[in-house]
Amino acid sequence: MIRELHSILLNSVRGQNKSPGGFRNDQNWIGRAGCSMEQATFVPPSPLRLMEHLEAWERYIDYDDCDFLLQVAVVHGQFELLHPFKDGNGRIGCILIPLFLYQKKILSEPMFYLSEYLETHRDEYYQRLQAISSEGDWNGWIAFFLRAITLQARENSARVRNIMGLYEHMKHQIQHITRSQYSVHLLDALFSRPIFRTTDIIQQFEEKYGIHPKTTPALLRQLRDAGILLEIKSASGRRPAVLCFAELLEITEGQSVFQRT
Repeated sequence: MIRELHSILLNSVRGQNKSPGGFRNDQNWIGRAGCSMEQATFVPPSPLRLMEHLEAWERYIDYDDCDFLLQVAVVHGQFELLHPFKDGNGRIGCILIPLFLYQKKILSEPMFYLSEYLETHRDEYYQRLQAISSEGDWNGWIAFFLRAITLQARENSARVRNIMGLYEHMKHQIQHITRSQYSVHLLDALFSRPIFRTTDIIQQFEEKYGIHPKTTPALLRQLRDAGILLEIKSASGRRPAVLCFAELLEITEGQSVFQRT
């Protein structure tokens, strides 16, 4: 499953030429650009012993430890230290966190993302991983990881409340702007897919709700004119316009994503 995730992840993005879906079969290391292995800050296990380590790691995933939050800290840390792929280890390691917690029934859906905290505390993140390797300091790593989960969970909860508030606000605003019986369908569509091609929404509304294909463009145009939707790409020939619900994206990303005019 992890190899399949890796293959999907590296499809048409950075690292696509580095054996997508395949564990590394040569030695790699981490350090400043162009450094030799002797100058590296971290050298993961030899590829000759990689599968042995991965099998032990897999057995630990299947085991129920005393606390699943402690266990996921070990699972993530050990995966990053094994560094089993040529590229994409950090991204796969973050994906594994919600998948593990979902498997252990700590999450009702595999939707807890720790990447934001780890990215904004990147130096400490690497220092803590390095301390495991060099000093065996698992306690320091676990304390850092649990703090990350705590603070990210608070941030995620605040965003969910903001999204719910935005939904209630938009429910009234879209109805006021469009005066349409289809305003709730439009509202739900924007929250389920905040970036979309106009043709996709037109087709969805026709197939799912029987809304005439000429009705939907007028509704989208009203929301665009009101500033609720922003146009990312203009329609050109047979190519449809691409619109986005920027206010929702700004809540989820925690920053402005598109320039408003």
